Amino acid sequence: MSQFIESIKVEDQEIFLLDFHQKRVNQTFFHFGKESSIDLQKIFKNLQHDEDGLFKLRISYDLDKRVRTQMIPYAIPEIHGFQLVENNSFDYSFKFEDRKELDRMKMKSKAEEIIIVRNNHITDTSFSNILFLKGKDWFTPSSYLLNGVQRQNLLKQKKIKETEITLQNIKQFSHFQLINAMNDFDDMFIYPISRITNLPGNDEYLDF
Repeated sequence: MSQFIESIKVEDQEIFLLDFHQKRVNQTFFHFGKESSIDLQKIFKNLQHDEDGLFKLRISYDLDKRVRTQMIPYAIPEIHGFQLVENNSFDYSFKFEDRKELDRMKMKSKAEEIIIVRNNHITDTSFSNILFLKGKDWFTPSSYLLNGVQRQNLLKQKKIKETEITLQNIKQFSHFQLINAMNDFDDMFIYPISRITNLPGNDEYLDF
């Protein structure tokens, strides 16, 4: 049975972007032919979480509605090196719990984090969507692997724009940052494009 996950931000006992998470869970059940879903709000309430601070609520579930939860203290990671990795066959259109292929790509790379390239297009890192800065505007690749909840939220608020980002035009952007359910815009973690060690013209890409 396929296992899926949702990683949800909980800060000072408040849960974030719940509507986006619930929509994704509902779409997963519907796609695989199930008429009903699980209720994330009810799962959170039943946990009776009463601690302040920043936590990641990790909900693992399957299509038979078996659910496991973990409430994990969270700190935003600072990453020192990124590498482009080419993988034209990788598919992560649903938030699967199985990350073996992602872990394999990371292990074979020479950097702390990878940016996955599919058919010449920039997609995501191993755990997040990406934003790229050009001038004063932030853009996210239209060629994402997973349409993350924070990505959807920022697009809905018109804080970011969607565009095609490829190996040919990536150097037109000056900086980038990572976003996911746990990470919103954060001025503390904006990286110069040079933090990607194998930009076109610098080195060979890793091809899986």
